[in-house]
This record gives sequence, C-alpha cells and structure tokens, in this order.
Amino acid sequence: MAPRGSQRTVNKIVAENRKARFNYEIIDTYEAGLQLTGTEVKSLREGKANIAESYASDEGDEIWLINSHLPEYLQANRFNHEPRRRRKLLLNKREINRLRQAINREGMTLVPLKIYFNEKGRAKLELALAKGKKLHDKRETEKERDWNRQKSRLLKTGG
Repeated sequence: MAPRGSQRTVNKIVAENRKARFNYEIIDTYEAGLQLTGTEVKSLREGKANIAESYASDEGDEIWLINSHLPEYLQANRFNHEPRRRRKLLLNKREINRLRQAINREGMTLVPLKIYFNEKGRAKLELALAKGKKLHDKRETEKERDWNRQKSRLLKTGG
C-alpha cells in the first residue's frame, strides 16, 4: 500500500485565468482559501472549473468569489451544488481590510488568477489586486511579447 501523503496532488492547477494578466496590471497577489461543499471539491479534483469571467467582491466584512463556474459532480445526484453560486473567500481580517482599502480608495479590482490544490490537498485561490489596462497598454504588452518571441527565434537559429 502506498503512503497516504503520496496520493495527494501537489500544487495541481485546476483552473487558470490567462486573460487576466493581459487585461489587468497585477499589483499584488494573495492566496485565499475557498469555502466549498463536498461536491464542489470533488468536481475540482476532476479538473473541471472555469474562472475566466469571475471576479471577487467586497461585501460586509467578507470577500466573495462571484460568477465562477464549478460544474455539478455527476455522481452526487440530488445532493449537488449550484454551479455558479457565490463562494466565500477565506482571508485574514488584516488582508480583508487591506484589500477593501485598495478597492475603495484607489479604484482597484480583485481578479482571480488560478485555483489549485496546495501541499495539504486544500483548494486555494490565487487572488490579484489589479488595475485595468488601457488599450494602448495592451498593445504595448502584445508588441513586447512578439519581440521577445522573435528574439528567442533569432537566438536559436544563430542569425
């Protein structure tokens, strides 16, 4: 029999929001826990999740993940969860206050970057404090990415 610790997935990325780094300038990142039901965890372990259109919102003394999609777990018939329900993020009070201050005073946005399982097998969300990019900033990012790609090709071929 294999040791119990070897069965867990270590830092397995379940869902990633790749467009967020293009649309937003990432200022700071936080690791937050997710308050999930059992069927949501099982659905995540299957690798089915979508956070491309989701965002985090400050309501009361809590921060919520809104519009994330975790599909229903097929084997859980009537005890299933609602796929697009709001999910509470588990953060320290100090972190919540810091994020709330940045959102209200500086006009920043909370953008989820990825959902993954940590070493202990817990579902975590990488949350970014971000500022939206303007169109010309996006063009500049794209030009820089193209130039780096072209430069690496030239170095490979030696020309």
